[in-house]
Amino acid sequence: MRWLIPLFKKLLLLIMMSVLIVGGAVFYYAHDELDLLESPVTFELRTGSGLRAAAAQLSAAGIIGRPEPFELLARLLGESGRLKAGNYELTAPLTPLGLLQRMTRGDVTLTAVTFVEGWTFSQMRKALEENPRIRKELATLSEPELLQKLGMAVPSAEGWFFPDTYHVTDGTTDLSILQRAHKLMRKHLEQEWARRAPNLPLQTPDEALILASIVEKETGRADERGLVAAVFINRLRIGMRLQTDPTVIYGMGAAFDGNIRKRDLLTDTPYNTYTRTGLPPTPIAMPGLDALRATLNPAPSDALYFVARGDGSSKFSRTLAEHERAVSQFQRRSRP
Repeated sequence: MRWLIPLFKKLLLLIMMSVLIVGGAVFYYAHDELDLLESPVTFELRTGSGLRAAAAQLSAAGIIGRPEPFELLARLLGESGRLKAGNYELTAPLTPLGLLQRMTRGDVTLTAVTFVEGWTFSQMRKALEENPRIRKELATLSEPELLQKLGMAVPSAEGWFFPDTYHVTDGTTDLSILQRAHKLMRKHLEQEWARRAPNLPLQTPDEALILASIVEKETGRADERGLVAAVFINRLRIGMRLQTDPTVIYGMGAAFDGNIRKRDLLTDTPYNTYTRTGLPPTPIAMPGLDALRATLNPAPSDALYFVARGDGSSKFSRTLAEHERAVSQFQRRSRP
């Protein structure tokens, strides 16, 4: 039986070495900085998620690599059942151990800032100014000063921020929120521009953003967004004026009282698409992702006109004669 003693010692040594190797690997993983795709990045841990589901969500969001090491770390530290659901704003530098500690403490974001599709930049600024949990850095700045502060080389801030809900910690600055929204709009615009349909009458992503803002404002029903985009694309192709009321209203500024009159359609401004051919000089609102996609991949249609039916939908027409009949029909129906 004496021969078992050396074997036992070797086995014990092998186990100890294995423990040291695994322990070293876990220690290295726990303290190795995560390669976040962007900073800050917002992550929502869904209610009812266990450790395995949480690790899978973090991996799918690109915050961690494979989910298994993070799951092992949590189990070894006895934290497997302590992760708290909520919205987290994660900033670099961040390690897996730091991430785990934040999620077990429930260090979630407390403030949600929502920018709505179709909002103007002035509406965005008002939402930020009226939020008591946002630290104000931009309230006294003019638009040119604000653009310089944000490092935006565009003629106007209008339309250059992505409409979404941004979860931030109390005391986050309005500047950092706008930086995130601008970065996200740039990202989506670049992605959709790369996927655009061939032979569009749009020369740059900036032009696509301008047209998408018009599509956003003109769309009454989501399922018609592609057709609305097709009408404006078709008009641009043949050099026809866009003749869209939202651009006229935008050009009127504070003078708009809720009604648009014939004289408003005849008064020339850079945004009056009844008096000027082509796109207006800037976007007129924030387009959402669906408007960007519809603009750059419009529905197959040769329609040049559309008119509201009065129920939220529109009647699309190929010719002026068809359109005039539709206008007569639906305007007559809408009269009391």
